[in-house]
Amino acid sequence: MSRPAVFMRAPAAVPIRSAQAADIAALNGVIERAISTWNLPERVKRLTLPSYRYQEHDLDHLHIVVAEDETHAIVGVAAWEEANPRDLPAGKRGLLLHGIYVDPAKQHQGAGSRLLDAAQRAACKGGYDGLLVKAQREANAFFAARGMARLPVENPERDYPHRYWQACS
Repeated sequence: MSRPAVFMRAPAAVPIRSAQAADIAALNGVIERAISTWNLPERVKRLTLPSYRYQEHDLDHLHIVVAEDETHAIVGVAAWEEANPRDLPAGKRGLLLHGIYVDPAKQHQGAGSRLLDAAQRAACKGGYDGLLVKAQREANAFFAARGMARLPVENPERDYPHRYWQACS
């Protein structure tokens, strides 16, 4: 019998700040290390990795934040923008979380939770109804453990299969 994954609530000691142009190489390093752990063929990871990397111009279109450890090294990254209404629950406005990436050596220490909290706060403070996540299959347990509701697949040809929604309260 396998044990369920344990996800800790985010400690306040993990600082989150807006990403700067000087952070791009470091945050892309975090993304690359995180993706290297995904349960995908190596060829698929290698071919898709460029689409996950951020460029300096992405800072003009996305809100990108980083989590730092006690040495101020970047250990996590998240990015979001306004979601397409067709991806959201009917009649809702939301932010789309592009992803949360945490350096594998720093996972289960609260950085991912703090990044998710930052995205949720941005949605609520921005006047949106909530936060939408299109998760990798391996991340389903993380988002479910954080209380996010899984959205049903209404149109298999259009809907991403692992969508989660957290309404603002």
